[in-house]
Amino acid sequence: MSVVSITPPGKISLTALPSLALYIHIPWCLKKCPYCDFNSHEAREAVPEQSYIAALRSDLEQALPQIWGRRVSTVFFGGGTPSLFSAEGIDQIITDARMLLNLPPDAEITLEANPGTFEREKFQDFQAAGVNRLSLGIQSFNPAHLQTLGRVHDDAQAREAAGAAREIFARLNLDLIYGLPQQGVAELLRDVETALSFRPDHLSCYHLTIEPNTLFHRYPPANLPDDEITAEMQETLEARLADAGFEHYETSAFALPQQASRHNLNYWRFGDYLGIGAGAHSKISFPDRIVRQMRHKQPRAYMDGVAAGQPVQEAHEIVRADLPFEFMMNALRLTGGFPVWLFEERTGLPLSVVERQLQQAEAKGLLVRTHESIAPTQLGQRFLNELLQIFLA
Repeated sequence: MSVVSITPPGKISLTALPSLALYIHIPWCLKKCPYCDFNSHEAREAVPEQSYIAALRSDLEQALPQIWGRRVSTVFFGGGTPSLFSAEGIDQIITDARMLLNLPPDAEITLEANPGTFEREKFQDFQAAGVNRLSLGIQSFNPAHLQTLGRVHDDAQAREAAGAAREIFARLNLDLIYGLPQQGVAELLRDVETALSFRPDHLSCYHLTIEPNTLFHRYPPANLPDDEITAEMQETLEARLADAGFEHYETSAFALPQQASRHNLNYWRFGDYLGIGAGAHSKISFPDRIVRQMRHKQPRAYMDGVAAGQPVQEAHEIVRADLPFEFMMNALRLTGGFPVWLFEERTGLPLSVVERQLQQAEAKGLLVRTHESIAPTQLGQRFLNELLQIFLA
């Protein structure tokens, strides 16, 4: 393990450790999408499911001393495509987590799924295994847009999977992407209306972003809508979902009342998370420091690292000077902002260390605060990067 040792210029002191979540990364997928910059690998041969599950359990066992006795509030299977694994495999991972961790019976357990891997019986078995929230990567119900995005499913499979998921799971998120090549506002609205017809309690709506190290970055798609059109798309999307009773609670997330993703809220509130699996990231707090970790990214290297007792490839402490930005980078994604006391509880620093930056953000109309809370204004939500730059160390 390569550990970056950083001595902070000043100590921190946390009076309480934040809530803790478990993230489990399944790195394989049927096909690498041209826009995807996540740690995912095409399954060109049989996926070593059992070997990987054994590595996950060993990884979790080795991590226990860092989180001993702490309650785990949520579990999230991300990828890649976690639904590539068998229901028996997912059941085994959840069973191992329940045996090793303080995981309450009503913990939120989310599984990401691809409509291209949909089988009704398999979805039912995922639910029986303990998955109580499904996140379905629809992206679009338009066949031309699905083809442009390189998705392995078509629009009929998307509809079939969404309909079955609504029948089987108590909680359902659908992912949509907008700002697609040759997409207009009317086409986005058709996607939204189709999604709403399946009665999801949560929608994640992402603006297409061309990320480095993706096929779209090397070969940019033509006919992308301009900023004016995508701004109109975003405004139309927000207005339609508000009419449907959805709360826009985070930059890209919309939920019916009381249906926000508890796992994602933990991220945005600068909570802790243990990430196991290839390339998984962790943030773990201790009374006097906060540590970030990253597991080996390649599946084979990860499994070898776990076997050698070294699943973590990189680890470093967050220096005191960076904590305000790290906190704001997460908390200001929440449209409702955060309670004032949360900053000190999660960073170990007094709010006064960012007083100058808060005043500057207020003066620009990007932020509003009271004695109880701090939140981005609507302008701050639109220009979030500009707001966050104010808090850079």
